[in-house]
Amino acid sequence: MGDRADRLVAAIAEHELDCALITNILDVRYLTGFGGTNGACVCGDGLRLFLTDFRYTERAADEVRGWEIITLSDDWFAGLASHLKGRAGYEDDRLSVRTFEKLGGAVGDRVTLVPAGGMVERLRRVKDEDELAAIRAAAAMADEIYLWTIERGMLGRTESDVARALVAEIRDRGAEPSFDPIVAAGPNGALPHAEPGERVIGSGELIVFDMGVELGGYCSDCTRTFATGEPGELARQVYEIVLDAQEASLAAITEGADGRAVDAIAREMIKEAGYGERFGHGLGHGVGMEVHEAPRLSSRSEDTLIAGEVVTDEPGIYLPGELGVRIEDLVVVTRDRPEILTGLSKQITFVD
Repeated sequence: MGDRADRLVAAIAEHELDCALITNILDVRYLTGFGGTNGACVCGDGLRLFLTDFRYTERAADEVRGWEIITLSDDWFAGLASHLKGRAGYEDDRLSVRTFEKLGGAVGDRVTLVPAGGMVERLRRVKDEDELAAIRAAAAMADEIYLWTIERGMLGRTESDVARALVAEIRDRGAEPSFDPIVAAGPNGALPHAEPGERVIGSGELIVFDMGVELGGYCSDCTRTFATGEPGELARQVYEIVLDAQEASLAAITEGADGRAVDAIAREMIKEAGYGERFGHGLGHGVGMEVHEAPRLSSRSEDTLIAGEVVTDEPGIYLPGELGVRIEDLVVVTRDRPEILTGLSKQITFVD
């Protein structure tokens, strides 16, 4: 945790700030180890304050190391403001307008609030060994849940029944879903973010199955497209196009790669196959404490990949009214070849 705070202090200096107020609870946890729901940090050169309320004083004493713990009473915003000085950065990408107005009213003219969102998220991009171990464990559990679901079968069940069962199994194993799972069969697979419904999964259909696990505060994310019997020539053709695009772009995920260029590899292959307009989302995104975080792999990305980042690679083709195919792996960026954390086969898998 000390190294993380030191890197934040360096970022604060680069922004020519006197201090920074960190209020996003995940950023607070990243910096301090605090697992409660109400806390904030004030950080700067020689300044490391963790602030919370009476409910969490004892918990903070057990969890927070390297920060002075201060319990605020009465007016939360006045308490935060009293510890700010000079040019104080704040997380403008996380703070609501109402909260900013309250904070601004509390600091008055004594402190200049400077937008400085994303400082901690940028630090969170590169994972240390403990973080990578947690993500690997979450990915391994996701693989196990997939295999458990396949063994139970999907044919003749509703999408929502399959989704509810896997969520219950995740929780039975002591984890949480990292997002609401997607189980989208047949034409519903053409909806990239379909919600599981009461449609019964029929024979000879493709099922786009997207889910992840949150374990130890870190997330995984994986998509596979299964088939309930022979799906037909078009489905097989689309599946192979997506798989080829995914494998080609996956090989390019190395340190120094440009997020836009990696996205273009898969996008051009899908476009050349005649389905360019049917791949409408970015190729991938960072995964860590949140299932969607920096960096991005997309046609608008400005990110250069760094060793230690964890990203998804998930091209797809979606044919309205017919079917969808998406294949997604979770990947650690390294200096040479990517470390693929997803262990499931990517060859078309038939399920009962």
